Amino acid sequence: MNKLTHADLLSLENYARQRADIRQRIIAHKKIRTVHVGPNTTWLFEDRVMVQYQIQEMLRAERIFEPQGIQDELDAYNPLIPDGSNWKVTFLIEFPDENERRVSLTKLKGIEDKCWVQVAGHERAYAIADEDLERENDEKTASVHFLRFELTDSMRAAAKAGASIDIGVDHANYRNGVELQAIARDALAADLS
Repeated sequence: MNKLTHADLLSLENYARQRADIRQRIIAHKKIRTVHVGPNTTWLFEDRVMVQYQIQEMLRAERIFEPQGIQDELDAYNPLIPDGSNWKVTFLIEFPDENERRVSLTKLKGIEDKCWVQVAGHERAYAIADEDLERENDEKTASVHFLRFELTDSMRAAAKAGASIDIGVDHANYRNGVELQAIARDALAADLS
């Protein structure tokens, strides 16, 4: 996948004019790429469209218009774009109750390393987690992690040919998995080269 450049972004003024329409398209796009795995984790499969939207929203929220500030945002977000041989996921651990969340995050240390994807007929590919910075400490894991799943040539070929794709978590305190629906499977297969 091509990384985003300054030329791919709208000015703050142009973005403000188009924001409502862009937001509606992103909501529909993101819905296809969002998968709930069990009751407490959500996987957002990132792509260039979603990352571009995130950058535009950051520039808007922070009122960033200087070239270096824009480049800093590009540098921060571009690593989330898959490169054709992998899928990249923002992994969210969600417990609505604050006390339950605090307790659960202590029990789920290491969960980010137990996330997997499996293309039918192939071994599971486990996540390479949090390459930008450590998101876990001695006491608990974070509620947000960034995951990369590297796929072999044969996995990519099978996914592009329509093989089923399962995703899941195999942590001692959280075991859940799900088969992707066809619309999500096809979107992820289209990310692969």
